[in-house]
Amino acid sequence: MKILTPKNHGIIDYLVVLFLLASPMLFGMSHTIALFTYGLGLVHLALTLLTDFSVGVVKLIPLPIHGFIELAVGIILIALAYTLFKDDELGKLFYTGFGTAVLAVFLITDYNKSAGV
Repeated sequence: MKILTPKNHGIIDYLVVLFLLASPMLFGMSHTIALFTYGLGLVHLALTLLTDFSVGVVKLIPLPIHGFIELAVGIILIALAYTLFKDDELGKLFYTGFGTAVLAVFLITDYNKSAGV
């Protein structure tokens, strides 16, 4: 069921950026995981700013492509949790949970709805 409009998805995207940028300090992440998390936050900000929806600024990336990128990122983050971060319990838990949340938002977002809604 696609209950999340593009506009609301965009608002969530900006909140996610804030969450990612605050997470290393909030959760006391190790240096490596903190750097990865800051980088992910900046990449997510760029994706959101460049997406063609009402909260995007430059509007270069079509919304369905934005959705495909988030689907791939969600899967990759869960895989990284059990490979790259396997020896860091906090990293494994954080990225399993965050990847799952990204996939959940992907599943409920209507990426085909008018970008202005």
